[in-house]
Amino acid sequence: ASLTAFIKKKTGQDIASDDWRSTELPPHLRMYIRVVDEAGHELAGGRDLAELKQKLGQAAQMTFAQETTAEHEQTGLTQWNFGTLPEKIAFNRGQQQLTGYPALVDEGESAAIRLFDTADAAQTAHRGGVRRLLWLALKEQMKQLEKNIPNFNQIALQARNVMNADKLRADLLACIADRAFISDDMLPRTDKEFAKQRDRAKTRLPAVAQGATKLAAEIFTEWHAIQAKLGGKLPYPLSTDIKQQLDHLVYDGLFAATPWEHLQHLPRYLKAILQRIDKYPANPDRDARHATGLKEWWQKFEARLEQQRKAGAVDSKLLEFRWMLEEMRVSLFAQGLRTPYPISWKRLDKVWSELMA
Repeated sequence: ASLTAFIKKKTGQDIASDDWRSTELPPHLRMYIRVVDEAGHELAGGRDLAELKQKLGQAAQMTFAQETTAEHEQTGLTQWNFGTLPEKIAFNRGQQQLTGYPALVDEGESAAIRLFDTADAAQTAHRGGVRRLLWLALKEQMKQLEKNIPNFNQIALQARNVMNADKLRADLLACIADRAFISDDMLPRTDKEFAKQRDRAKTRLPAVAQGATKLAAEIFTEWHAIQAKLGGKLPYPLSTDIKQQLDHLVYDGLFAATPWEHLQHLPRYLKAILQRIDKYPANPDRDARHATGLKEWWQKFEARLEQQRKAGAVDSKLLEFRWMLEEMRVSLFAQGLRTPYPISWKRLDKVWSELMA
């Protein structure tokens, strides 16, 4: 971005984002990165930042945490009584000035303020911490909801082979709280912003609870229909592929773990599986070709995800790519259900290239 702006300023020439595909650069033109300790001694070096993060990321996070002082952190918080929480702060460690990113953290019965070494890690934690304080601020409403989740007994009966009733209740409550309390809103950083968020959350809670339980009922209805088909002894390659897909869609804890914008599409993904099963006998070879292509993409995705997890930072765009693969399944096996955006093998290639850049 800096080079693009510089070239534009100096020459008036516009540079497209596609012109900066680092995957096409020869190695000697890539930035060489040296990681040094506080004494200036090199710990590692190379031109692959992801590899360096994987090698040293966790150690760096631990070192950073050890260097933060008590003045930056608080524990046992049950309400927003600490004023403004800045997005970042600067502090010194020896002769180095470091930047820390304060965030609220969910600690179960309370919240805490912790200092993180990256803005992304702080943002992820802050959402959970804000959700916990809002839960405490609306504890009476949450107690009532816990006792009266709409249609809970019926949903629990449908879900019994995936998770028990207690786990389902906790999972649904966590999902409802995240959607009602925060949704797509900016996370509060001041007491006034928190108070406004609390009022919005209180208003949204009943409708979100209805919507979440309706989704849950639809998901388990379709899941049961698929299980019935699988019980009919489908051909080995087909049944194996479907079971693997289901393991990543419907599992213990799915409601809290699946972002709302994708959770609402789960019934459609499950319907697509049913249509795939019905269409399979007409052209098993075509199904096998599609399944092979999707399996290759899924393996690439999982390998990249594991690499980023070890490095301590998962790219949100990579997680979005995971859901593109589900849309690709719909496009290949159940075109009539339609996808919310155009999807193709070529589009997957393009997005993947951008992720690798």
